[in-house]
Amino acid sequence: MKCTRCNSGDCIKKGIQNNKQRFYCKDCGSYFQSEYAYQAYKSGTNDFIKNLLKEGCGVRGIARVLDISKNTVLSRVLKIASQIKTPYFNKFGCKFEVDEMFIKIANGKSHNWLVYAIEQKTKSVVSFIIGNRSTETLKQVIDKVLLLNPKKIYTDRLNIYPTIIPREIHKRFQYCTNKIERMNLNLRMHIKRLSRKTICFTRNQKYLEAHLRIYFWG
Repeated sequence: MKCTRCNSGDCIKKGIQNNKQRFYCKDCGSYFQSEYAYQAYKSGTNDFIKNLLKEGCGVRGIARVLDISKNTVLSRVLKIASQIKTPYFNKFGCKFEVDEMFIKIANGKSHNWLVYAIEQKTKSVVSFIIGNRSTETLKQVIDKVLLLNPKKIYTDRLNIYPTIIPREIHKRFQYCTNKIERMNLNLRMHIKRLSRKTICFTRNQKYLEAHLRIYFWG
C-alpha cells in the first residue's frame, strides 16, 4: 500500500476507522485509508475546488458538484489560500495600473472596495487590499508599487491619488487604465461573489480575501 501523501511504500496497517482499514506511513507519519466514503477526503478535491472557484462557481454550487458539505468547501478555501505565498515581483522600472472596484459584503450593510495594482505588460497582480476608499487604504497598495521604482503609475481621476503618488510618474487620462478595467470585468465574471445584480455576495471578508488569493496567485 502506497501513502496518499508522499507516495511511499513503507506503510503498515494500524487500526480501524469507520469500519475500514487504516494505514500508517512510516516516512511522513500520516494516516490514511485505501477508500473513503466521504467525497472530500478523495485525492484531487482541493484542485477541483480551486478550478471551480476560478470558473465562477459559488460555494454552494461547488458543494453540489463535488457532493460535499458547504462548510467543508469554505474551510478548504481558507486552507488552500493560507498555503499560497505572495509572489515576489523583482522587475524594476515597469509601468503599473491601479484601480479600485466596489464589492458587496454582508448584504450591502457596509461599503467596501477592492484596491489592487497590476504590472501593465504581464498583468501580474502586485498587491491588493479590501477596505474603504480612503487615503490609508490606497496608500498601502501604492507604497508597495513605489518600492519597485516604477516608471509610470496609471490611475483614474480619483482625487486621492495625486496626494500619494509622485507627480513625475503619475499619469491620468481616459484610456490609461484599459487593462485593469478589463480585469475588473474578468473578476466579476469569474468570481461568483463579485457578480453584479445577483443574490450572490460575501458574508465574511476573510473568504473573499482567500478567494482572491487563489484567483490571483493560486
